[in-house]
Amino acid sequence: MITYLQVENLSKSFGDIVLFKDITFSVGKDSKTALIAKNGAGKSTMLDIIARRQSADSGSVVFKNDLKIGYLRQDPELNDNLTVREQIFSSDNALSKVLQKYESALASGDHTLIEQAQAEMDSADAWKYESDMKQILGKLRINDLDIQIAKLSGGQKKRIALADTLIERPDFLILDEPTNHLDTDMIEWLENYLQNTRTTLLMVTHDRYFLDNVCDNIIEIDNNQIYSYTGNYSYYLKKREERLANMAAAIDKANNLLRREQEWISRMPKARGGKAKYRIDSFYKLKEAASQRIDTRKADFTVGTANRLGNKVLEINNLSKSFGDKQLIKDFTYSFKRNEKIGICGHNGCGKTTLLDIIMGKTQPDSGSVELGETVVPGYYRQKGIEYKDGQRVIDIIKDIAEVVILGDGRKLSASQFLEYFLFPPKMHYTLVEKLSGGEKRRLYLMTVLIKNPNFLILDEPTNDLDIITLNVLEDYLSCFAGCLLVVSHDRYFLDKVVDTVFVFEPRGIIRNFPGNYTVYITQKEDEANKAQQKTENQTKTPAYQRERRRKNFTYKLAQEYESVTAEIEKLNAEKQEIEQKLSGEITDIEEISKLSSRMEAIATLLDEKETRWLELEDIKDSDE
Repeated sequence: MITYLQVENLSKSFGDIVLFKDITFSVGKDSKTALIAKNGAGKSTMLDIIARRQSADSGSVVFKNDLKIGYLRQDPELNDNLTVREQIFSSDNALSKVLQKYESALASGDHTLIEQAQAEMDSADAWKYESDMKQILGKLRINDLDIQIAKLSGGQKKRIALADTLIERPDFLILDEPTNHLDTDMIEWLENYLQNTRTTLLMVTHDRYFLDNVCDNIIEIDNNQIYSYTGNYSYYLKKREERLANMAAAIDKANNLLRREQEWISRMPKARGGKAKYRIDSFYKLKEAASQRIDTRKADFTVGTANRLGNKVLEINNLSKSFGDKQLIKDFTYSFKRNEKIGICGHNGCGKTTLLDIIMGKTQPDSGSVELGETVVPGYYRQKGIEYKDGQRVIDIIKDIAEVVILGDGRKLSASQFLEYFLFPPKMHYTLVEKLSGGEKRRLYLMTVLIKNPNFLILDEPTNDLDIITLNVLEDYLSCFAGCLLVVSHDRYFLDKVVDTVFVFEPRGIIRNFPGNYTVYITQKEDEANKAQQKTENQTKTPAYQRERRRKNFTYKLAQEYESVTAEIEKLNAEKQEIEQKLSGEITDIEEISKLSSRMEAIATLLDEKETRWLELEDIKDSDE
């Protein structure tokens, strides 16, 4: 395989924080590679270095010559002064410039300019480029190309940056959390797009279905070591467990050998002979091997709940909300039950976050009411993430809420102990919040929600930026959570694991309720679509005799056909009886029997056709009478 990217001995630190050290790996042509590591391990920084947006402390990054590189950053930087159209056409791509000239010519209405631009499009073979651009913009629902980028939300900017990157058709594509801010329809389209493109891919994502469906190679960074797996995410999970088991067995074996060698070292006189030097060297190597540690620490979310929910949890009555002409919610009514776990799905901008804000009293509905039960202690995790002041440190965030944290089981923890509980080691407690990675900020924000021991969790896109290990722990916690859960998420794997009901936002503000997880909802949706299509096909496929009955009466020509078919049926039945009699014993020759049997099958087929047509004609005849 041709190597497109070679990373050698790459190291990066920020002060005394070592992100990665002496990392080496390669990416081959046409491979789809995912980079997996814990939050704070420097995944985004590594992609920045590979894309030459940052410099490494040491090491090298070498691409094959003449490759076009496309890079989608986790938080893309766009020019707020441009319109969407100007941003998309701002590249140095020759095809982009030809297409831009063609678009300008069309807008001018000048036939001479249009003819010249069309000729240039033909000459540059830019029609496929235009078609790809329109498909990508359409699938990512980027419809208003003349709006200024400064007026867009962070999610809209991410989609524009993704479209801009894909449209350029790079040879080597680097994507950092591409599924953030995409709804499930867009994610499924992007999966299909990446599966069917020959572009070489290096990607960071927490979306496990996406990993499974797109990637054929996984690179894991664990304790500054690189582990490569040729396969998708499911294969990686299996092989990683085997690696950890083998490593644990090797450490146990090394410890057993070390004990024996320790005794030998202790018994050896101080003036050791030269013959024993190799064994002494071996002892120190063995000691190093035995001292290895497998880091299996996980954030512990078992903080309990403050109160048991009463009979009344949350009642939503005839809720409606519009913004201008756009109706987001229409006459929505639902009564929550204890311990119910509900996922919310729908297109971006359909009103999912608005519903959560109305429930939490941050937005007022146009009509309807929301009533929380007296025992409900809500915890609201908002999509925009943690809010902090300049100069605020990690421990300050927790101390501003509580100096002492009381867990659901009655245990008391200091602010420092609570941070360690969530895998923030003491050396990070006084780190500025702004210095944390995106995933670490999310984990800290989650702490501020759970510290209050809620019994009704409302989570808006909680999976964004969290690493896969933390996601697995969060899923386990939510599955066992002794309270209600209402969660907006585009992460299909996450929804499959934690929810038992799905709310789906449909056109014109309708919210439908589907019992089951995300896969159950999708299966039911596909079944409904298939049934609707079948019904439409059945309605359009009117039987021939019904079509004839509608357009004509029992004419002379049909009457002649009716008599002819009747006669043919009688003739075929007579031939059938004759063959049956011969086969019953008159004929003994094997070849003759075979011929008669074949003819019998042909007669049966003809009779089916003639009798069907006779029934059609009979029906037309009866209706005419």
